Amino acid sequence: MTPKVMDAPPAVFAVDDVWRGTWMGPSLVRRGGSTLHYVGPVDSSVPAAEPLPGVLLPGWCDHHVHLQLLPNDARTSLAQGGLSRVIDLGGEPRELSELPVVDAFGVEVVHAGAFLTAPGGYPSDRAWAPTGSWREIASADDAESAVFEQVALGASRIKIALNAEAGPVWSDALLAEVVADIRAVGLPVVAHVEGAGQAARAIAAGVDVLAHAPFSEVLPHELITQAVAQGQRWVSTLAIHADRAAALENVRAFRAAGGEVLYGSDLGNGEQPLGVNQAELAALAEAGLDETAVLRALVGGFGRGRWKKRVTWMLERPASVLDLASAVSVGVGDLESLSERSRRTPGS
Repeated sequence: MTPKVMDAPPAVFAVDDVWRGTWMGPSLVRRGGSTLHYVGPVDSSVPAAEPLPGVLLPGWCDHHVHLQLLPNDARTSLAQGGLSRVIDLGGEPRELSELPVVDAFGVEVVHAGAFLTAPGGYPSDRAWAPTGSWREIASADDAESAVFEQVALGASRIKIALNAEAGPVWSDALLAEVVADIRAVGLPVVAHVEGAGQAARAIAAGVDVLAHAPFSEVLPHELITQAVAQGQRWVSTLAIHADRAAALENVRAFRAAGGEVLYGSDLGNGEQPLGVNQAELAALAEAGLDETAVLRALVGGFGRGRWKKRVTWMLERPASVLDLASAVSVGVGDLESLSERSRRTPGS
């Protein structure tokens, strides 16, 4: 059990290496409450610093998971697999809002509530979709009510479905109404886009995040530059595709134009490890992301990363992107345990 914040005493640690957008080398970090602060390079004039083996990085996030499709004890396994935070992009909102919190310092969970979709639209016909994990919208009045329902149950973003391969999708007018209602409550809009022309519709509507890097077709350069200009971000989810040629080409073009890619695995979709997925890391490398770009995708839009409550630990600096799958997530109050953990780690 992770110590409560008031039980974790202030401390200064001397760490072999720290990543803050770049590798800093041997460094001092200071724990204050539930937050870890970077102090600077190791200084022999700080004799009270406790030696900490291995390397520290900000807490990592999987930006696309479905917790209701995972075992009930998944949060513990997700931390052991290197994740400090997950974003659920579609489930029964009341259940998501009432997830049992065994440990306040466990893996952070934020969610989008239910999929908002057209009547009979995706994922209403999918066997994997739990009852209540989608909300059908047929009118502007439906849209306003559905958005407020998700907000009332704690949604931090709203997800819409534009999957023309699986069923009906909204008209452009109703799509604009749904996006406007989400904007009115101050939340970002996340879209599942699938089928010819659906990515273009999402970009034209001003969607903030695509839940999957577009995979149905190769997007024209002008459309990709428009998405980048609008500040749109794409969640990768590359490894779930048997044929990901179009998605890889789109990601390469998106990044070349200055777009930001977020790490996401669509965890719950098929057999995947409970944690950072090495197959997704390999796919990101195939798309041209180097170590720094992959780490930024894992950190996910928080500058130098989150150093509150949980951080990422590795025994040593990774030799390749694939080595990132060996990371674990550790509570800021549990840093002292890393010395023992390093002695138990094979090959240490």
